[in-house]
Amino acid sequence: MSRTSFFFTSESVSEGHPDKVADRISDTVVDLFLSKDPFARVACETLTTTNLVVLAGEIRGQGIMDTEGNWAPGVKDEIEAAVRAAVKDIGYEQSGFHWEKFEFQNHLHPQSAHIAQGVDASEEKDEGAGDQGIMFGYASNETPELMPATLQYSHNILKKLAELRHAGGTILEPDAKSQVTLRYEDGKPVAATSIVVSTQHAEGKTQAEVAAVVRPVVESVLPQGFITNETVWHINPTGTFEIGGPDGDAGVTGRKIIVDTYGGAAPHGGGAFSGKDPTKVDRSAAYACRYLAKNVVAAGLADRCTIQISYAIGVAKPQSIHVDLHGTGKIAESVLEEKILGLIGGATPRAIREHLGLNKPIYARTAAYGHFGREPDAEGGFSWEKTDLVDQLKALV
Repeated sequence: MSRTSFFFTSESVSEGHPDKVADRISDTVVDLFLSKDPFARVACETLTTTNLVVLAGEIRGQGIMDTEGNWAPGVKDEIEAAVRAAVKDIGYEQSGFHWEKFEFQNHLHPQSAHIAQGVDASEEKDEGAGDQGIMFGYASNETPELMPATLQYSHNILKKLAELRHAGGTILEPDAKSQVTLRYEDGKPVAATSIVVSTQHAEGKTQAEVAAVVRPVVESVLPQGFITNETVWHINPTGTFEIGGPDGDAGVTGRKIIVDTYGGAAPHGGGAFSGKDPTKVDRSAAYACRYLAKNVVAAGLADRCTIQISYAIGVAKPQSIHVDLHGTGKIAESVLEEKILGLIGGATPRAIREHLGLNKPIYARTAAYGHFGREPDAEGGFSWEKTDLVDQLKALV
């Protein structure tokens, strides 16, 4: 039997964290290419460091690059402009990393023909998975977003700090991290035992001045009563955090996969999301798993749900599905394993893309503060957060 009383911790990082800068740039490239060709193939990796941004990876798409590696007219300039605009939007205008002044290198090249032959549909086969792998989705009813509370609160703290910074007039700079530890009783979060926030700040500001900005934000995010006299606070525990972002530490796409997903509360298959078009099941199938798990919990069929799906490169049909309701289910897990993939066309890569509308430029907005626990938007972003399968799932009981 699983424990019901315990402590658990999750962390988040801000849009200005160097790895998140890299994720944002990679997804900006994905969006640019999908806006030109909804079926573009993109695997874009980004490296950021002191006044340097480097792109590498494989691409293909109409009006972008041909199979010989020739760029369509003007596209290289569009890429650089989009990358610089993304960094400007984050807020980097520092001597060590400035949106207008960093050196930019673009090493994107054509997609491997051997990968393409496995992924492309033909008269003989459906579109195959872009890689082998295992993908997980998770949902829990401990927050309204059906997300782990520790991660959701960690994200919300940094989102509010970012809103303050973007509004102007504060001492905050873009790079920040948060960490929330909660005490659980009877499987539900009841109190915050530790809060850690480290945020980059303007030159010459003291730890106390930073705390005066951060602490009210934390207190506004956590539910009433969670913060007590016993809550341990660590705000900028090193004392000074003036040098941050890519100038303070190199950033690389895909290094914050636990922040992106469930904060350690659920398994992870190991594949990152950012920089990948939706033929890559690392991204699209992980979104589908979250979509299914969230709908199971939203339907009241379980308090918690984990779903795993596996794929083979070049093969459309999933190799396996595993459902775990963590002892909270009101339906047999075997019934869900038999029926649930049919609700999204069998979870082939094509079916997932079409059901969730993933061939759109909707990915830059996912690059910070989590890919899950967000509100679906009018442009099709976060479509995997919809709960439109609830009635069909209830009918299975």
